[in-house]
Amino acid sequence: MSSKSLRAALAAGTATVLVAAGAACSDADDGTVTLTVGLFGDFGFGPLYEEYMETHPDIEIEERISEFADHHTNLTTHLATGSGAADIEAVEVGYVSQYTASPDRFHDLLDLGADELEGQWLDWKWQQALSGDGEALIGLGTDVGGMAMCYRRDLFEAAGLPVERDEVSALWAESWADYVAVGHQYMDATDGTYFFESSGNMFRAQVEQAEQGVYDREGSIVVDSNPAVGEAWDLTVEAIEAGMSNGLEAYTPEWNASFSEGTFATIICPAWMTTYIETNAPDAAGLWDIASVPGGAGNMGGSHLVLPAQGEHAEEAYELIEWLTAPEQQLKVFEQTGNFPSTPELYEDPALTGMTKPYFNDAPVGEIFTGAAQAVEPQYQGPLQGDVLATLGQGLGRIEDGSQSPEDAWSQVLSDLESF
Repeated sequence: MSSKSLRAALAAGTATVLVAAGAACSDADDGTVTLTVGLFGDFGFGPLYEEYMETHPDIEIEERISEFADHHTNLTTHLATGSGAADIEAVEVGYVSQYTASPDRFHDLLDLGADELEGQWLDWKWQQALSGDGEALIGLGTDVGGMAMCYRRDLFEAAGLPVERDEVSALWAESWADYVAVGHQYMDATDGTYFFESSGNMFRAQVEQAEQGVYDREGSIVVDSNPAVGEAWDLTVEAIEAGMSNGLEAYTPEWNASFSEGTFATIICPAWMTTYIETNAPDAAGLWDIASVPGGAGNMGGSHLVLPAQGEHAEEAYELIEWLTAPEQQLKVFEQTGNFPSTPELYEDPALTGMTKPYFNDAPVGEIFTGAAQAVEPQYQGPLQGDVLATLGQGLGRIEDGSQSPEDAWSQVLSDLESF
C-alpha cells in the first residue's frame, strides 16, 4: 500500500480475519476447500468473498492481514523454505520484480487460463508480472497508483494561496521545483504547520515519474549514476532544510494522527490514499481537495495476486483471483476503498469516470485517476526495487531527524546499497 511503499498505508496492524464461519487451514471432511489469502492492509475484498462463496458453496476463504514489511519479508521466507505461504498472496509493485525473477516458486497462471485474459489489463501492469523471459506469469493485477496531489483547502487559504483545484494544479504544472517554490511561499506565510508530511513520499514520487528509476534495464542499481535520482534527492533535501516536511515516518500512529490534527497541507495522492485520508480524518470533510501532481504522470503503488507453487489448490485459487481482479470486482473495490482499477475497459464507463467524492469537496475522482492511470509511462522495476527505495527513504529520514547531514546520509545510502 510507501517509502514504505504505499498501499502499505492501509496496514495499521496485524490481523487474521476468518471470512467464513468455521473456516480452517485444512480442507473439511465434506470436501469443502479452504483458500487462504495473505494481504497487507484492507484490499476491500471482504464483501466480494461473501458474494463469491454464495455461488461457490464448496469454497471457504480465510484472509490473513499483516503489516506491509512483515508481509513481504514473510512471503520471501515462505517461498525460500517451501512452506507457510497462503494459497493466494498479494505482492506490491515495488516487490513484484523480486518474485518474477524466481517464477518456479509460483504457479504459472498462463497454464491455468490467464493466457486468454492478457488484454484485460493495462499492458504495463500485465508486463510487471511476467518472468524475465516472458514465458511465465506469476500474478494478476489488482489496482494501480496513478498519482495526484491531495491538499488542504483551509491551510492553502490561510497561506494566501489559491484553493480551487485547477488553480492549485497550475501552481506546480511545470515541475517539482515549482512545487518546492510554492512550499517556500507556504512556509513564509504560515506558522505551526508543514507543507508536506514525509520526505520519503515526495522523493519516491519524483523517482517513479522518471524514464529511468533506481535500476537500469540490465538489472543494475543506478542510484549514483542516474541524474533523475540525484535531482530528486537534492530537491527533497532543499525542502527538508526549508522546514517543509512534518518529519513523520509514513504509516506510523503519529503519521495517522496527523491527518486529523491538520499538521500538513499536501500529500502525494494515488487513488488508494483518498480513502486512507478520509478514514483517518473523518471530521475534515470538505477541507481536502485533489489537484494534479507536479512533474507529469507517474505510478505509486498497486499490487498483484500471486499463487505460490506450494499451494495445493491452484485451480480453485486461480478461479478466485481471476474473479477478484475482473473489471466488475475492481469497480466495486474502487467504490469501497479507492483502489483504482487496472482494467482499462472501465476507463470509459460512466460508473467509474463519473464518480465523485463528497469528502474531497466533490472532486471528480473517477476522471482524475482515470487520466492519471492512462498517462503513466511504465518504468523498469528492478529485483529489489522496494528495498532500494526504502534505503533512500531512510537516508532522507536521517536528514529530517538531524542525525546526519545530507552528504553523510547520501554516502551511507550508497554504502548500504553496495550489499544489495
